[in-house]
Amino acid sequence: MIKLVVLGAPGAGKGTQAARLAEHFGIPTISTGALFRTHMAAGTELGELAASYINHGNLVPDEVTTGMLAERLSEPDVAAGFILDGYPRNLEQAAVLDETLGDEGLTAVVDFEIRGTEVVNRLLARAAIEGRSDDTEEIIRHRLMVYREKTAPLVDYYRERGLLVPVDAVGEVDEVTARTIAALSDAG
Repeated sequence: MIKLVVLGAPGAGKGTQAARLAEHFGIPTISTGALFRTHMAAGTELGELAASYINHGNLVPDEVTTGMLAERLSEPDVAAGFILDGYPRNLEQAAVLDETLGDEGLTAVVDFEIRGTEVVNRLLARAAIEGRSDDTEEIIRHRLMVYREKTAPLVDYYRERGLLVPVDAVGEVDEVTARTIAALSDAG
């Protein structure tokens, strides 16, 4: 059973690589963003709670996110494993995830490494292609700062537990995928 978490700064390619790894290993990707959208569309209690935060531009509290994730991890399609994209985002969520998974725990945590200047360039290019005027350089730099403050400490947390698998995220998508699969094989 393969249970992975993907980490990396905004624009590092986590979503793209998570989808490719899911296809390679035949396991689902669980994205917190997709969970929020699914619950909100279905009008569940958790979805309505999440919407009350999202619609006001606030972060969804850990308890709500964790509730959705715990429910999703009980679905039959995760029996062979899963890839988490967007969770955990902080040390508190990592501790809850450890508790939720129990003795089996995670197989590995892939950290897609990329320099700040590369991230800014990627996200500005993506914003131009997708016509996202809200992704200005200032907003992108702010997102990177938030990532460094809240999410980057997870790298040390998982390194100390021997789970971290660093992968250079610069290059063509196929190259990064091949690098990731090789790194996971070496770590496994």
